Amino acid sequence: MQITTLLGTRYPLIQCGMAWVSDAKLAAAVSKAGALGVIAAGNAPASWVKEQIDALRAETDAPFALNIMLLSPYADEVAQLAIDEKVPVAITGAGDPRKHIAPWKEAGIKVIPVVPSLSLAKRMEQAGADAVIVEGMEAGGHIGKLTTMVLVNEIARELSIPVIAAGGICDARSVAAACMLGADGVQVGTRFLVAKECNIHQNYKDLVLKAKDIDSMVAGQVTGHPVRAIRNPLVKKLNKLDREGGSMEDFEALSTGSLQRAAVEGDKKTGSFMAGQCAAMVDSEQTVKEIIEDLFNQSEIQGAIDHLKEMELLS
Repeated sequence: MQITTLLGTRYPLIQCGMAWVSDAKLAAAVSKAGALGVIAAGNAPASWVKEQIDALRAETDAPFALNIMLLSPYADEVAQLAIDEKVPVAITGAGDPRKHIAPWKEAGIKVIPVVPSLSLAKRMEQAGADAVIVEGMEAGGHIGKLTTMVLVNEIARELSIPVIAAGGICDARSVAAACMLGADGVQVGTRFLVAKECNIHQNYKDLVLKAKDIDSMVAGQVTGHPVRAIRNPLVKKLNKLDREGGSMEDFEALSTGSLQRAAVEGDKKTGSFMAGQCAAMVDSEQTVKEIIEDLFNQSEIQGAIDHLKEMELLS
């Protein structure tokens, strides 16, 4: 099945669900521009998520998704809210969604888990998922251990349901590369951090715009859920804890509330400015519409194809 048919969108693009970032304003703008906007529930209660769904629907009747972090203490009530609100698509991460898949599908909800490995992708297909988002470790936020280049290529060969590539997707050439690996669509997060419709603090946007290729760091290995963020005093301290074998308690003491401090307060010292490695290639604030049109720039994609033809890899 074409991923655009599955999602009801013009473009084979999902906006990443980023806690404290992916709210109704950003998601509505993405959906109105022809891709799949996503509201991220994060650790928020169902009452807040309901407000965001209502706000999005006041802006557009285009399809959208709800990203549910299954480690959240509110995960079960948000999962039920998805049914009550007839959310078109449920995207899951940070946990096992299998107990929710059957009720969601019975309610007509498309189910798309985020997966960091082939074994998990296969389990999700067997459980009835409609597609999977295959996220490589180039991505921002919580990451796995495998790269997008390897992971998408491997999983696309093994699954019969659509595969959506995530991690390092930031321009038309990376979209084309993902498709060459076998992906049916892409998920983009870091690029939307600097969208004009994105409500995060300007300090967050400025750090993304100024980022160099070595400015993203991974910390939090001790927790089992490592995070990629832009280098700053907090990330350096967390990275030091990893090197010195710090405890879970030490990590939590530093990191609790750090994403809110970044996204809402713009605290450059104690905020966690989650962003992918491709932040180094993001250099301007644009509208959501401009970003999406750039991601699917036909001349850029054709340029990538022409390059392969010049190498005599395509006829």
